[in-house]
Amino acid sequence: MANPAGESDDEVLKLDFDRRLMLQFRGSVVTSDAGLLAYRELDDALGLTAMTAETLADARTGRNGRHALIGLLRQSVFGRLAGYEDVNDAERLRHDPAMRWIVGGKAAQGSAASPSQMGRFETQWLAAPENLSALADLSGQWIDLVHGRCPPRGIVLDMDSSVSPTHGEQELSVWNGHYACTCYRPLFVFNQFGDLERSVLRPGNVHSADGWDGVLKPVVTRYQGKVSRIYFRADTAFAMPGVYEFLEAERIKYAIRLPANQILQHRIGYLLKRPVGRPPNEVRRFYANFTYQAGSWTHPRRVIAKVEWHPGELYPRVGFIVTNMARPAKNVVAFYNKRGTCEQWIKEGKGAIKWTRLPCRTFAANAVRLQLHALAYNLGNFLRTLATPEPIKDWSLTSLKEKLIKIGAKVVCHGRYVAFQMAEVAIPRQMFQEILRLIAELRPQPPPAPA
Repeated sequence: MANPAGESDDEVLKLDFDRRLMLQFRGSVVTSDAGLLAYRELDDALGLTAMTAETLADARTGRNGRHALIGLLRQSVFGRLAGYEDVNDAERLRHDPAMRWIVGGKAAQGSAASPSQMGRFETQWLAAPENLSALADLSGQWIDLVHGRCPPRGIVLDMDSSVSPTHGEQELSVWNGHYACTCYRPLFVFNQFGDLERSVLRPGNVHSADGWDGVLKPVVTRYQGKVSRIYFRADTAFAMPGVYEFLEAERIKYAIRLPANQILQHRIGYLLKRPVGRPPNEVRRFYANFTYQAGSWTHPRRVIAKVEWHPGELYPRVGFIVTNMARPAKNVVAFYNKRGTCEQWIKEGKGAIKWTRLPCRTFAANAVRLQLHALAYNLGNFLRTLATPEPIKDWSLTSLKEKLIKIGAKVVCHGRYVAFQMAEVAIPRQMFQEILRLIAELRPQPPPAPA
């Protein structure tokens, strides 16, 4: 940036179609991401990034560190939340006034971290084994802070895998025939609020459920004794005896889709015959409930079958669910069908946070990037679920990024304060004020004054 403080008057650009118009470039006094300040306010109210000082180890030596570790983490997380997923974006963000005040410390009056500083932070310091392990636990610790203010009565966990295509010679990037690309296969666990409980990066050629225990068990351990009931949902990739036995041992109610086979088809043969009479114009659904024991199972389990006859289709659509829930078959199917929201949240992470962008050469550095993306996703989801007014309650993370985060503002500095003069377009002043009010309600209440 040649003139970070702004250009002089003799460098003003004029437009020929109307000579009254002038263009001025003032990089350090104008921001396009003023809405990030609302997320920083939520971060402060919940104490999210502040806790990292006790979690992450600072590998830097000497006393010449310009930015604190917590400031570097904020720049990584908030930058991704605003859509800047590359370290190279730090060249511009270091001068952005909103980012400088979000980072805090020396950055507020100077500049945030440079691309080289951010590169060392993400690919070296955070990639150290102890920091990478702590970073994987940080999403769950953030969620615990949120639940400490809004405790849930029960938790529903949805586990699913995804694909992150790669476009270079990244370590452990392997060809996957199903997706027809070289990729990584991250594994995710969400709760019913859309928060990402835990994630892990895996090579591209692993099974969808590979390493499920290393992701699911820490989440279950965190919730044991804190909530009255834990539920679990997953697709056919997780229909394995080891998963059932773990969930049953922990007294977790589950509904997992079961792959079809001839024995299961035979058990519901009476539902697979086309109903007598003219087919109606609506879908007809039938349910079956029976006990089944596969050869690899140690004991029988309850299986629910759903058969759907759709207009114009010759054969029915059949699905099986193995469960230890005592609900009626129709209710168990309805509970399992809500697992589709997990896929929606994965799509939001790909679209709004861009967590599929993992271009580093080493696997550890890409694993760090995934965890930073996860933290950015959770911060965005916390504001959506905790501090959005009713008119924007159903906005996606992409809509919030484009309309709330991307608020342009002019920065005016005075002797005692700094004013962000924000554009009032998609988010009016009253709505932004309501967001701040909802955030203020999340702050710990001061102890009552002594009588």
